[in-house]
Amino acid sequence: MDPLSARGEIPPSLSSPEIPRLRLAISSCLLGERVRFDGGHKRDTYITEALNAYFDFVPVCPEVAIGMGTPREPIRIVKTSQGLRARGVRHSELDVTDPLRQFGEVMAEELGDIDGYILKKDSPSCGMERVRVHGTGGAPSRTGTGLYAQVFMARRPWLPVEEEGRLNDPVLRENFFERVFVHYRWRQIGAESSTIS
Repeated sequence: MDPLSARGEIPPSLSSPEIPRLRLAISSCLLGERVRFDGGHKRDTYITEALNAYFDFVPVCPEVAIGMGTPREPIRIVKTSQGLRARGVRHSELDVTDPLRQFGEVMAEELGDIDGYILKKDSPSCGMERVRVHGTGGAPSRTGTGLYAQVFMARRPWLPVEEEGRLNDPVLRENFFERVFVHYRWRQIGAESSTIS
């Protein structure tokens, strides 16, 4: 048995020779790409060294894709009378809410052949849950979702999505990979059905 499967890191169903390398979208910074607001990255060694043997990654950085430079002013989610907005930390007139949401719509369509998505936790664009929301005063609440991720997940509700930090939990990790495999099989059955009809 493959050593990663033996440690419970990759379900045996995904390490079978009959299964091709599945495609996962991923926040670019987790692969070591220097796309962070400060010009840095958040390379995750488990992803780049262990998972890389099983998956082909499709890197996505919404903030760079909508034209924000690197380095750039950091953004945060702010509660306003118009709802939650993604605004600059230093310059509140910088508002990239609509471009992030529009990019989420576009990528939900373009990434039709992926079987999962690994997002960067805590990101105002990519965070899956518990992202800081800043209000008019006091400490920020951990109640938000990254604005790009929110739109993407709403458009692709059946796609397995997880954050890199949660992959450290063996139960959550195994659950994610099993859902990735099921999604792959579901897509295959759909493709076979359309060919038959």
